Amino acid sequence: MSAPPRLRMLEALRHRDFRLLWSGQTVSQVGDAAFVVALGWRAFTLTGKSSSLGIVLMVESVGLITTLLIGGVLADRYSRKLLLIGSDVARAVVIGVLAVVDASGQLSFGVLIGLVLLHGLASGLFQPAFGGIVPLLVDEPSLGSANALVGISRQAAFVVGPAIAGVIYGLAGSSAIFAVDAASFVASAAFLVFARPRVYERGPSEGVRRELTTGFRYVVKVPWLWITIGTFSVVLLVGFAAFQVLLPRLVEDEWNRGVGSYGLLFTLQGAGMVIGSIVLGQTAPARRRGVLIYTLFVANSVCGALLGLSPWFGGAAALQVGRGFCLGFAITLWDTMLMQRVPQQMLSRVISMDWFGSLGLLPAGLGIWAALSGLAAPGTLIALSSTFCAGVFLLGLSDRRIRSVE
Repeated sequence: MSAPPRLRMLEALRHRDFRLLWSGQTVSQVGDAAFVVALGWRAFTLTGKSSSLGIVLMVESVGLITTLLIGGVLADRYSRKLLLIGSDVARAVVIGVLAVVDASGQLSFGVLIGLVLLHGLASGLFQPAFGGIVPLLVDEPSLGSANALVGISRQAAFVVGPAIAGVIYGLAGSSAIFAVDAASFVASAAFLVFARPRVYERGPSEGVRRELTTGFRYVVKVPWLWITIGTFSVVLLVGFAAFQVLLPRLVEDEWNRGVGSYGLLFTLQGAGMVIGSIVLGQTAPARRRGVLIYTLFVANSVCGALLGLSPWFGGAAALQVGRGFCLGFAITLWDTMLMQRVPQQMLSRVISMDWFGSLGLLPAGLGIWAALSGLAAPGTLIALSSTFCAGVFLLGLSDRRIRSVE
């Protein structure tokens, strides 16, 4: 029996194995959210240059992209559960080393870059396996609920994690936050040990290259997939990269604030994303999903442009909530569409190609914005990049192949 409509978003929690995955990920995501804030501010303080954060994020993205596609093939061929556990353990070791080195006072920018690269490599193996295992833990009617809950967990972490980071950073420094993140990976792996995903019929083993080619051909034949992946390649290059590189400087230079306010912006965005995921989980839209997703991303970009131009921190904070709502709703809806419409035997490969295509140009974008960061005020650059992204999404929205996606 289905849960009552008012509890629709909680349906997936009836499944024991999903509860284990979700619990472990909730812990891990809180650690990751705190890590992002600590990493950003630590990179900035090591050199005093806003470009340093861009370089660190670029290196991590390179690591992630390097293993994404092979991760998709492995997740479709072997146990997705074991891949998730292996990735968690590897990242726990890497971030644990970072915590120890930072606490010793010997952390240099070069060491930080090397460890972040290793973290990215392990994360690339995690993402395709995670997206592929969710449909193996719940029934198909509960997929919307499962993705909403995953989204709420992920996005609530951006409320709790940055708040924790702001407090711990001030009291014990960045090394303590890195240690907390390492422990969160261990907890996630421990929960996964007890999960029992369903077995599904795998496709024939044809070798890595041929299996990648098969996945690529599938994506090319589905217009809403390749159009959206290509759109996000451009948007992350121009918009997301600008935010990541320039936001610390905007907080400090324009609003004369520190790491607490920087973390608060992430917290407020996370709050908006939680609200967006809750609304998605309760409404579960099944028609005109292409139009809805693109419209939300247009609104998100408009809010980003206004944030960059805001002379008041309070106005920027309110806009972050709006951005979060759009992101939470649209990303959760997109994930559900993938799991419902892509065959299970190639789902992880498609997810890896989604991530790879979307993130493919991000390292270049981070490097470009690091180089351009001194050309104008950070708020001006953020506003220009966000306006461009709004135009890109409007262009996608004008395509009938996107408008026709139900």
